Amino acid sequence: MASPDADLRALAERCGVATSYDDFLSRRVEVDATPVRLALQAMGVAAAGPSAVRESLARLRAEEAERIVAPSVVVRADRGGDVALRAGSAGAEAALTLEGGEVVELRAGPRSLRLPAGLATGYHRLHVSVRGAGAEAAVVVAPARCPLPLTEPAWGWMVQLYQARSRASWGMGDYGDLATLGSWAGGLGAAMLLVNPLHAPSPVLPQVDSPYFPASRRFRSPLYLRITDVEEVAGLDADRRERVLALAAQARDANAGDRIHRDAVFRAKAEALELLAAVPRSRARQAAFDAWRRAEGRGAEDFGVYCALAERHGTPWQDWPERLRHPAAPAVTAARGELAGRVEFHAWWPWLSDTQLAEAQRRAPDAGMSVGVIHDLAVGVDPGGADAWALQEDLATTVGAPPDGFNQRGQDWGLPPLLPRRLPATAYAPFRDMLRSVLRAAGGIRIDHVMGLWRLWWVPEGRPASEGTYVRYPADELLGVLALEAERAGAMVVGEDLGTVEEGVRETLADRGVLSSRVLYFEHVDDDPDQPLLPAADYPRLALTSVTTHDLPTAAGWWADEDVKTQTELGLYGSATTPEAQAERKAAERAEMLALLRREGLVPSGPATPTGEQLVAAMHAFLARTPSLLVATGLGDALGDRRQPNMPGTVDEYPNWRLPLARWDDGPVPLHLEDVIDDPRVRQVAALLGERALHASRPLDVP
Repeated sequence: MASPDADLRALAERCGVATSYDDFLSRRVEVDATPVRLALQAMGVAAAGPSAVRESLARLRAEEAERIVAPSVVVRADRGGDVALRAGSAGAEAALTLEGGEVVELRAGPRSLRLPAGLATGYHRLHVSVRGAGAEAAVVVAPARCPLPLTEPAWGWMVQLYQARSRASWGMGDYGDLATLGSWAGGLGAAMLLVNPLHAPSPVLPQVDSPYFPASRRFRSPLYLRITDVEEVAGLDADRRERVLALAAQARDANAGDRIHRDAVFRAKAEALELLAAVPRSRARQAAFDAWRRAEGRGAEDFGVYCALAERHGTPWQDWPERLRHPAAPAVTAARGELAGRVEFHAWWPWLSDTQLAEAQRRAPDAGMSVGVIHDLAVGVDPGGADAWALQEDLATTVGAPPDGFNQRGQDWGLPPLLPRRLPATAYAPFRDMLRSVLRAAGGIRIDHVMGLWRLWWVPEGRPASEGTYVRYPADELLGVLALEAERAGAMVVGEDLGTVEEGVRETLADRGVLSSRVLYFEHVDDDPDQPLLPAADYPRLALTSVTTHDLPTAAGWWADEDVKTQTELGLYGSATTPEAQAERKAAERAEMLALLRREGLVPSGPATPTGEQLVAAMHAFLARTPSLLVATGLGDALGDRRQPNMPGTVDEYPNWRLPLARWDDGPVPLHLEDVIDDPRVRQVAALLGERALHASRPLDVP
């Protein structure tokens, strides 16, 4: 173990690499020199030894001294901002060319120029000339806040779309089911549907179950396509139409039980799409597809090329022939022409996905939903997938989480992060394009691990997660790009800020109009777990509040100790604790929650213990009386299912992301979507959440 010396600390500070941090107990932790060096090297900054560190430090200082203006500037429209210029820039001439072509002349001082308040929001270009030397910078003028389409407290559903399979779907929920859910939920008074990430997987077997480990965050998954809604179905001849019906039956049969089998769905829909792709498109439809491809540009082209190559060579792309491992390689250029038909095919199904999602969102206002579909944005991508191949210059090693009270070894999520030093050089293009894609057919976006806009825990390749360190990101600039893209989409933004949150993060999110995420299990007075649970009236207004999340026990499972039982059976507690200690801890948490619900008048006082169904109803009634702008619950919570969708810390030991919706009758009973939306328990929860305006203190009348 060796601490960073002065030069290494200076280089790390310039590049945003932490040499110390406060852990989950607020203790100061000094980072060893090795993780610091490895993080710098992952950025492309030489730091292997003292001489390399000194040379890198000198080079970065020289580059900054020679640069007339930074490559990118982000300012708020309501404030404007000062743009730093190279020393000795007196007499500089500057002009800002707005997106629409208008030119704004600017006055430059000896060391800076002022971008005035009131500029139109958008992506502009700044031109600076100093004694014959010229430079350009991208200027992002962002709105002060993200849109907030809600003016009164509202509620909605959280839906793992694959779970919500109807009798019309092919074994897992699809975009058609999402449209059905939207119409149904709107009719009950819901404002929104929050769905799991619908990002695209690689077009190979086996399919990855986790929606948080996609091949690409820029395109949507074909697994959710409603094949029978594709226009080309009408052009199939009788034999091919019969084949499509047979494929649907095969996929449904493979998914008739209590597990979602994505491979079966993939096989069936892949063959069906091949049949549909052979049907000639109408002139108008071809024109719409071509326009989409032009708008998506190089991103869609690279994605199609990756998919075509993955069909031939499998995944990950690191195992491909070396000549194909970079999108700019000559062999890949040749493959673009050779595989043009397959490249077009792999651009076609993302377009189909976008059109079906757009239809689901279009129907939201007609159904009475003021927000519509809120899409979840995963924190990263598969390092062997499409985005990691296409964006190699923009991505680094992998990220995770430092050691904490739940995991003393830390976590390696296996997700390559964006390089913070590259973001200004690209005018934040990888981040911007990803947001734009997710927001294309959305009423909102939920950003998983929103704290990653400030910092991420980088894990050195081949090292345990505990040997990583934090890397700082340009949060103000990223929030500006986020606000601009949300404004253009007219979409609200929710930040998943659960866990260890740096001081000031939640305050900044609130200032920018980003909803915080609050979970009933975790909220304590003064954010102190040693204090009582937070009363309903004290919840923050600018928040999406829920009982639980997909990584936590359902409401019914929490009261029944299903989480403790499952983790005990799977041996997940390790040596740091015992099942008995966890059961004791959980009993104390249940008693504390029951006391809270009694103080709120939501369950009767007295010696009698309420039933599990009464307690679940009381939790939802508690949500309804918080002042949070949005409250939400999962369909599984409303049904009384005791199984959580994902069990962190497991891979194959638990059926993560593979459980269909089910009610609980001495065990799980899988249901089709048609049965779910007619279930009296679901309608009762909807009625409870619909009473947002009634904050009266009265006991629940639950039989």
